[in-house]
Amino acid sequence: MITHSVKFTHRFVTTSVIPATCKGACLLLLGAMAVPAGAQAITIDTRTGNVSTAGSTVDRRYSQITPTNVELPKTGLDTKTRLELIRILQSEQGFAMRPFPRGHKGLTLKANGELNPAGESYLDMVTQFGLCAKPGDAVVLTDIKFDHNKMVFMINGGPDMKHRFLRHIELGTGTQMTPMVQGDQDQPTGARVTLEFKGGVPSLTASQVKALLSPLISFDVKTPIQAFTDTLPPKLKDAILNHNVWVGMSTDMVLFAKGQPLRKVREMDGQTPFEEWIYGQAPEAVEFVRINGNRVIRVEIAKVGESPQIFDKDEVEGLMRTDGSPALASTEQQRTRTVQMGDVQRDPNRQAPAAPPTLTAPGEQLPDAAKSGPGQMKPVQFPKQKPDDYPDVAAARRADQAKAATDAAEKEKNGASPSDPAKDTPATNEPSQTAPGSEKPTPPPPTLGPSINDPSATDQHR
Repeated sequence: MITHSVKFTHRFVTTSVIPATCKGACLLLLGAMAVPAGAQAITIDTRTGNVSTAGSTVDRRYSQITPTNVELPKTGLDTKTRLELIRILQSEQGFAMRPFPRGHKGLTLKANGELNPAGESYLDMVTQFGLCAKPGDAVVLTDIKFDHNKMVFMINGGPDMKHRFLRHIELGTGTQMTPMVQGDQDQPTGARVTLEFKGGVPSLTASQVKALLSPLISFDVKTPIQAFTDTLPPKLKDAILNHNVWVGMSTDMVLFAKGQPLRKVREMDGQTPFEEWIYGQAPEAVEFVRINGNRVIRVEIAKVGESPQIFDKDEVEGLMRTDGSPALASTEQQRTRTVQMGDVQRDPNRQAPAAPPTLTAPGEQLPDAAKSGPGQMKPVQFPKQKPDDYPDVAAARRADQAKAATDAAEKEKNGASPSDPAKDTPATNEPSQTAPGSEKPTPPPPTLGPSINDPSATDQHR
């Protein structure tokens, strides 16, 4: 079963040590330096769950390794073989091929398998705990421990403090107490690498163990520049060996390619501080390498009698996304797929406009009944106009006047004069003020309060 997980790795991180106390600020700064404007694309890894986004990715030295192919013995590890491995491998020196993070978690490498953690989680571990060794640094296997199916290697002293239990014990009487362990109380700076096997540790030789650890540690005899450049892609390695500086290189790459500069000048470009490393003197070519933070942002080459050559395009970031091997590149393409997100910029000359949103599946055709259903919009039909829809106002007014004159004539024939108000006034239901059989008006009934129509009563009430 394949699960899809999404991660956002929008940082291009060099191998400098990042203290754990400034993790949030460093991540914010790195994100601001690396994330370009515009849309992003999420890379979904269908196997490992280690994710990235287009625009800027995790350094290739934090990505998943290419598994080794070492033939393992079928027999289990015995006491004689175990002691021989300890004798040969303990205090053995090599060169780090990957960044080694500090801390108790360490790196776990499966025999002929993958590295855990890898990708974003690997970078987060380095950011949180700091680095024990950078790629190309010399490392020492200070201790080896065996478990049922594991071999645990302590790098540069390991991440555990020596005698950490004995430091809590004191000897003495009364107030004269002396700790059993006295010495430096500094925190350890080593790392831990665990080599896992299926079904128990086999009867290995020292050469086979070194071959299994080769993605992380190289035990070959190398010079410092060879050890450093072997961790880089071939094109970047050739550029450093040929003493060329490219935009996007780290300061370590520049030092291995050109050495220490003749001069360093610190200046400001608007609100951006930078440092100019100057190589060469006239009449020879003079190279100005502009560095911001830990990366080269501009290279200018000035020659006598020629216009200066300026390079400001990052040529390293694309190389650091993969190691350049066809096998790993094809494997990454099979395991990942890219999804555009955000405001995707479309080229009108090459790409068609996006289709309007719909609830139908791709390629699904709606039936004719659904197209003419109540939920579908239909063309608006206006009613036909008739001649009598808009009558003549003047003619209607004349007809009303004629009707009024006819009604008045009929009233005169019936004996009611149109000027007699008694005839025209309709009867009301109000009771008469004159009693039957009497000509005197009946007085109105008494009231309990002042009359509303009496102004004096109103003022007295107020």
